[in-house]
Amino acid sequence: MTYDFDDLYAHFASAQATALSTAELIKWDREFYAAHRRPDPVRVIGLDAAPRAVSYADAVGLLDQAFAENLETAPASTALCHAVRHTRLITITGGASFLSPRTFKPLLDSIPGPVWVAAFVLRTGSYQQIADFLKTYGLITEKTADRTFPQRRFTSDQEQKYAIDAVTAAGEDPRGKETDGYFHTTLYLSRPPAHVAQTPLAALVQSP
Repeated sequence: MTYDFDDLYAHFASAQATALSTAELIKWDREFYAAHRRPDPVRVIGLDAAPRAVSYADAVGLLDQAFAENLETAPASTALCHAVRHTRLITITGGASFLSPRTFKPLLDSIPGPVWVAAFVLRTGSYQQIADFLKTYGLITEKTADRTFPQRRFTSDQEQKYAIDAVTAAGEDPRGKETDGYFHTTLYLSRPPAHVAQTPLAALVQSP
């Protein structure tokens, strides 16, 4: 049984969810995700600087392995380097503005085979430094030109003004996106040249 974001919203915004203790919520979430698991799940490794984030995902069964490490400030552990060696896709879901090549280098050095990097990058920042670095590993970076992805609502008028100003300064149009109250991201996909030639980016991204 599959699920979509409407199912997630209904689950986490329910009265039952808000009434549970942390331990009860973990048990309930574990049962929820187990009931919606695909019959052929891919192996997923979680990496985050926030221990509580990865420990929750691990506890409810969303991750096969979890690592609470900050590769911007410390070397990657031997266990992490060993765990990612068969990785074929690295994803970043909105935290790219906190990252630099320091995070990607130990991961890419540990992966002998071809790998893709899919990053959802806030339109308030630049991904160019990371794209240039990934190119040294033979990865070509493309960006979605006609679609953005909402990340979260703004928490204040000041945050919205910052986002609109930053997006405008970057040469992008905030109308209908940041002006409507949400941070938006752009998908950057980095792949080996042969994979880029074989499958156009537009064929991988559905139109809204």
